[in-house]
Amino acid sequence: MTGFFEVPGWALPIARRVLFFWLRTTVFPEHPQGLGLDPTKPVCYVLQDHHLSNLLVLFEESQRAGLPSAEARLRLGSGSFPHSAFSLNRKHSLSATARERYAHSSLMKALVREALSDKGLDVQIVPVVILWGRSPDKQESILKALFSETWRQPGPLRRLLTILLHGRNVLVRFNTPISLRSFASESLDEEQALRKLSRVLRVHFRRQRQMAIGPDLSHRNTQVEALLASPFVRAAIAKESETHNISLKNAQEHARRFALEIASDYSYGTLHALELFLSWLWTRLYDGFEIYNIDTLTRFAPSQGIVYVPAHRSHIDYLLLSYLLHRNGFTPPHIAAGANLNMPLVGALLRRSGAFFLRRSFKGEPLYAAVFHEYLHLMMTRGFPLEYFIEGGRSRSGRTLTPKAGILGMTVRSFIREHTRPLVFVPVYIGYEKVIEGRTYLREMAGKPKQKESLWAIIKMVRRIKRVFGKVHINFGEPLALGEFLESHRPGWASETSDTSDWSREATFRAATELAKRLNEAAVINPVNLIALAVLSTPRHMIDEQVLDRLLEHYRALVSEAPYASTTIPCTLDSKQIVAYVERLGFAERVMHPLGDLIRVPEGKASLLAYFRNNVLHLFALPALIACLLSHNRQLGSQRVNEAIAGIYSLIGAELFLRWSPEELPAATETIIKVFVKRGLLLRNEPKHLSAPEPNTQEFAELHLLGETLRPILERHFLTLAVLQHSGSGCSTRRALENDCHLLAQRLGLLYEFNSPEHAEKTTFSALITQLIDASLLREDETGLLHFDQRITTPLAHAELVLPAEARQTIRRMTSSELVKPEN
Repeated sequence: MTGFFEVPGWALPIARRVLFFWLRTTVFPEHPQGLGLDPTKPVCYVLQDHHLSNLLVLFEESQRAGLPSAEARLRLGSGSFPHSAFSLNRKHSLSATARERYAHSSLMKALVREALSDKGLDVQIVPVVILWGRSPDKQESILKALFSETWRQPGPLRRLLTILLHGRNVLVRFNTPISLRSFASESLDEEQALRKLSRVLRVHFRRQRQMAIGPDLSHRNTQVEALLASPFVRAAIAKESETHNISLKNAQEHARRFALEIASDYSYGTLHALELFLSWLWTRLYDGFEIYNIDTLTRFAPSQGIVYVPAHRSHIDYLLLSYLLHRNGFTPPHIAAGANLNMPLVGALLRRSGAFFLRRSFKGEPLYAAVFHEYLHLMMTRGFPLEYFIEGGRSRSGRTLTPKAGILGMTVRSFIREHTRPLVFVPVYIGYEKVIEGRTYLREMAGKPKQKESLWAIIKMVRRIKRVFGKVHINFGEPLALGEFLESHRPGWASETSDTSDWSREATFRAATELAKRLNEAAVINPVNLIALAVLSTPRHMIDEQVLDRLLEHYRALVSEAPYASTTIPCTLDSKQIVAYVERLGFAERVMHPLGDLIRVPEGKASLLAYFRNNVLHLFALPALIACLLSHNRQLGSQRVNEAIAGIYSLIGAELFLRWSPEELPAATETIIKVFVKRGLLLRNEPKHLSAPEPNTQEFAELHLLGETLRPILERHFLTLAVLQHSGSGCSTRRALENDCHLLAQRLGLLYEFNSPEHAEKTTFSALITQLIDASLLREDETGLLHFDQRITTPLAHAELVLPAEARQTIRRMTSSELVKPEN
């Protein structure tokens, strides 16, 4: 059923009878006389697409409506054609070129030729629109939504399924006739007249379909040709041809394959089918969504481009943000997805939901890189909303990962290249109370290899969805206008014409850091986060309920009286409600006791709970640092407190993307100290001296527990510095240092129950080493060896102020006994 001139004439009546046994049609206009056809002039019908099913519908309905039959022969001059109908579009294959798809039909050519040669001839051309099923957003069935009308041309199998699913709801619209004579003026030759007629018909069909199913968002149908025709890609094609000694045509085919591999294939039907499926899935999976500050999006002018930058916690993130934006009346973004997700069925579904795919590395493929860069630029300049994860991959630890410069750098360079349309980044914090991949993350952090994504793995995951996963919290953070950001860092950048590569790299790094900070500022504090902070700070992950109540109130007081940022969302439940909520989710359980109930973490859940502590650890890092410092040193002068905090903050601030600059840090510290003093956790003996409560008091115990939340990070820093000191300057490469720290941290976790699953995560050590290099405490020479001097002892001295002696001794002993010192 792919082409209506490929079927023998005798078979058409049989096919029509079979088809109309199933079909039910609605025809417009109801009274064909309203078309104003002239009975003295011949009539020729035109369909948009080349399908036998559409032709058969046209044959039947033109007769039923009392119009000239489309099935009748059409005589032109000395020749004739078997039917009075032709199609505008011809070949539908994705690999077909624009010339093949839009080649003129032989009947259309003959009509124009006769009109030019016979000045008295006029033919009434009647455009006919045939739509199968209602628009996707009105479908209530997932299957029907998948196969409803879209801008994407269907293949034979999809066409058959469309007939079966939507055959009872077919709309046929006969439109006002167009005079062929108006395209046959003396000033036009045959080719010009054909192009003019094609253009008029194409615009007409486009408007009709747009009214019925919305605008065409499919990049494949409308933008691949524009992409390949761009000067940037054409130059890359020529270079590919020269470099690999292949023909220009072959190089162009390589570029076309890359474009089709990358490009999304937006489908309203697929999007709505996915929305119906997700509506069912969310009710089965979650207790609901809490959305904050979505009205931020209404402040943007329609002419502004938007890039959504969500936190990446789960594969659910891809689906969740598009779903919520669509449900709230915003255009779903085009999502940058890793090529690992471009698997059978799943890849096609994601692509038609707006995903475009990119490889992990562009190395060795300059043509692929050129096509991808230009595709991204094309989407930006045409105003399509985008979404990508600056962290690169999902966070296994629960913390915001160090941003990757890849696609963000491409975005910055594209905007520098053409910035007529303002561009805004919107950080989106996504916070879960449980993550579907939780167990998988723990296995990977324990050293097991990452499982490759596959269709079977997804099916197994869906089959396991039988548990309650709490609520999902989505908060739209403070937007970052890229033009203003660049101006603040490089005034006058927009008028520069010289090479921008050097300063654009620095701008990308700064933008990435700023976006990570704004993501963290937009954190939503949920009950699981608070229980994780409080209970995991205890040695056995068990706590007296009354002590827990007081700790939770301390956290609530810090959030309200020393708020981290204006976009941070607090938990509104009181301490009793928080405990009951987390008990229901299975992350806490009650132990009855005559002297008072205890709350503990169920066996095997502590490592999972650490993930949710890390989601909000940055919000309480500075309070924890102050608590840790004073609980281990009992009494310090204000100046010494500020010096120690500034020294340690230089590392933890970079790792956790904390919001305060060095100049803002003392004021933020003082605000927190005032809260601690007000709650009896610290004592101010005189204006310039602070002290902790007596060790045998409840307040001291609570101060100590508040400080313990930061202990895993401080231990990791001390371990890295200890390994460096043990190895010696100029004796270890970066890779060797990362590996030694990783293995030693794994061993410490197994032997001494260091209570954080990400303690041995390799990426955290890599990020810390980068921070030490950026702070000039480490230097990497041309051979890759790391050098340091006496300044490395400063952070070691600071770490000794906040870590208990037994932890420091254990780390130093393990470093000396387990690692072989490199030979010079």
